[in-house]
Amino acid sequence: MHCCIAAGGNRLHGPGTPMKTYLEFETKIAELEGKIAELRSLSAEEVEEGGIDIDEEVARLQEKADKALADLYQKLDPWQKTQVARHPERPHTVDYIDALIDDFQPLAGDRCFGEDHAIIGGPGYFRGQPVMVLGQEKGHDTETRMKHNFGMARPEGYRKAVRLMDMAERFGMPVLTFVDTAGAYPGIGAEERGQAEAIARSTERCLTLGTPLIATIIGEGGSGGAVALATANRVLMLQHAIYSVISPEGAASILWRDPAKAETAAKALKLTAADLKELGVIDEIIEEPLGGAHRNPQATITSVGEAIAQALAEFDGIDAAAIRKQRRERFLAIGREPA
Repeated sequence: MHCCIAAGGNRLHGPGTPMKTYLEFETKIAELEGKIAELRSLSAEEVEEGGIDIDEEVARLQEKADKALADLYQKLDPWQKTQVARHPERPHTVDYIDALIDDFQPLAGDRCFGEDHAIIGGPGYFRGQPVMVLGQEKGHDTETRMKHNFGMARPEGYRKAVRLMDMAERFGMPVLTFVDTAGAYPGIGAEERGQAEAIARSTERCLTLGTPLIATIIGEGGSGGAVALATANRVLMLQHAIYSVISPEGAASILWRDPAKAETAAKALKLTAADLKELGVIDEIIEEPLGGAHRNPQATITSVGEAIAQALAEFDGIDAAAIRKQRRERFLAIGREPA
């Protein structure tokens, strides 16, 4: 189960201090930063009466908190990384689009059934270059999470993705995808409308695309719902993101008939960026700020933008046939011993 805690409750905040959500393993950090917030909220009169050198005390506590945070995040286990990847304050697809894509024009509908808000897509400009952007959007509050179905797309979402990739190839635009989903929506209606076929078609279209496709795993990369947008020439992944054939809870339910064993499953799934880089599933790990992307979203987005720019530059002047060949060979090489 994904849990968030904080000193004194689910959220920690003082006057003028943004609310912060802490994960279940961050208790020590929550306590230290809670003390810092309390000190900073003291009025000048209270400080004078108490004889406290507030600046010195805050600096001491901040140094202690920073060290504790660095030590903690250097040794996160796969289950802890899963919790970080799901943190509600991590930057989402809309945040990356807002910061990195100019003149983005969202397009709607699959021309078969309807619109799916779980996948956002449309053309725009990345550093002056026309691109097609696609990504799962989880939402940031109750209203937007409901609207975007928590990032779990239905068949029409993947059919929209195919339509937009067709458009990208027609106009010679590279495709940038941002992957952040627990998996495709498993509801009865989705299955009735051909969920598996839609995912397969989207994956196939990724493979046959004649323009560069750069995928970035920004949070959760869950199952075929993620692969349908991540079968790319280059797969980038944030340091504390996860990418797996099934969620830890799903694997635990199947293997042990007990979702409470999700922590054990997470360790077995090899879902961390380091594991996947070693296996050749992803191409590059993008470092996150100390304490995860949710602690400094702007720095994270900037790093992702730089990584995408470098990946795109590798395909400058390469023709469609070579792009398809590179992508095909990249996936055929996964799991094989180097020649």
